[in-house]
Amino acid sequence: MDQIKLGLKENWQQFTLLVIVNGFVGGMVGLERSVLPQIAEVEFGIAAKTAILSFIIVFGMVKAITNYYTGALANKFGRKNLLVAGWIVGIPIPFVLMFATSWNWIIAANILLGINQGLTWSSTVVMKIDLVGEKQRGFAMGLNEFAGYLAVAIVAFLTGWIAGEYGIRPYPFYLGIGLVIIGLAMSIFLIKDTKHHVAKETTTNTLPRLKHIFWDTTWKNKSLGSVTQAGLINNLNDGMAWGIFPILLAGKGFTLEQIGIVTAVYPAVWGIGQLFTGKMADKFCKKDMLFTGMFLQAAALLSFAWADTMFHFVALSTVLGWGTAMVYPTFLATVAENTHPQDRAKSIGIFRLWRDLGYAIGAILTGIIADLISINASIIFIGILTLISSLIIRFRMSCGQAHSITIINWFKQKIN
Repeated sequence: MDQIKLGLKENWQQFTLLVIVNGFVGGMVGLERSVLPQIAEVEFGIAAKTAILSFIIVFGMVKAITNYYTGALANKFGRKNLLVAGWIVGIPIPFVLMFATSWNWIIAANILLGINQGLTWSSTVVMKIDLVGEKQRGFAMGLNEFAGYLAVAIVAFLTGWIAGEYGIRPYPFYLGIGLVIIGLAMSIFLIKDTKHHVAKETTTNTLPRLKHIFWDTTWKNKSLGSVTQAGLINNLNDGMAWGIFPILLAGKGFTLEQIGIVTAVYPAVWGIGQLFTGKMADKFCKKDMLFTGMFLQAAALLSFAWADTMFHFVALSTVLGWGTAMVYPTFLATVAENTHPQDRAKSIGIFRLWRDLGYAIGAILTGIIADLISINASIIFIGILTLISSLIIRFRMSCGQAHSITIINWFKQKIN
C-alpha cells in the first residue's frame, strides 16, 4: 500500500493510456453522429422524427442503466474487467451498422452501443478519478472528456466526409472495426485496475458515507442533486442535437459534408474546451462553472431556431460546445468532491444513470414536438428547459470547496 501514490504526475503513464482508450470509446459514438438519420430516411424510408430518433432513445436508456450497474459493480468485479467486457460487447456494432437490412437491426446495434459506452466510459472515468486523488479531479475529467468528445467530433466528420464521397454504407463504418480492435487490445494488455488507489485514498478521506446514496445523488443532497438534474438536461439537449440537427440542416439544403462539419464543431469545441474548463473546475466555484455553462447552452439553443446560414450554425455550435465544455468535467468533479471514495463509483453511476436518460427523454420530447408542431418548436422547448436547469443551479447549489473562488471575484481581482 505504501508504494501506491495518488496524483496525475505520479500515475501519468496509466492515466495517459486511459485517455487514449477513452478516445476510442468516444469514436464509437461518432460513427453514428452524422449519417444515421440519413440512413433512416434514405435507405429505410422512415419519415417520422420520433421513429428516426428511436435509435437515440434506445441508446440513452440502455447506456443509462448500464452506467448504474457499472458503478454498482465496480468495487465487486474491478474497473478493468468491466472495461474489457464493454469492448467485447462492442465488437459486432460496426458490422451490424454496415449490413443491417432493416431499422430494427440499427436499434439492436444501439442496444449494444449503449452497453459498450456504459461499461467503457464509466470505467475510464472512475479509474482516472481513482488515480489522481483530490486535487486535480477537474483537470483529470477535462482530459478524459476531451479525448472522448474530440474523438466523437473527428469520427463524425470523417463518416460524413466518407459518406459524401463513397456512399452512406458500408464505408463510413469501417472506422469502427479499427476502434474496437485497438480499444480492446489496449484494455486487455496495457490497463491496470485501480482498486489499490481507492484503498489508499480511503485511509485519509474524512467525508461521511452517504446513508441513502441513490436518493442523495438524485436530488436530496443539494450539490449532488443540482448536478444530477443538470446532467440530465445537458444530455437531453445533446440528444436533440444528435438527432435533429442533421435533419434540420438537410431540410435547409446543406450537403452531407456540410452537415458533417456542423455536427463535428459542437463536440470538437466541447472536447477541446475541456482541456481548459477541467482545470478551471479545480480553481473556480463549481456552482459558477455549472450555471454559466448551462446558461450558454440555453442561449445557443434558443438562437438556433432563427439560424439560417452555415456561419450561424457553426457559431452557435461553438457556443453550445463551450457551454457543454464548462459543465461536463465539473459534473464529475463535483460528484467526486461530495462523496466518500467507497461511495464514489456508485454515486457516479447513479449520476450517469440520470444524465444519460436525458438522451432518451430528449429524443422522445424532440421527436413528438417536431412531428406535432415543428423542428424549431422542439429546439425552443429544449432551450427553455436548459435555462430552467441553469436557474436551479443558481439558487440551490453552493460553491463547495473553501479554496475555490467565484468567477466574478476573479475578474474583480484582475481588473484591480
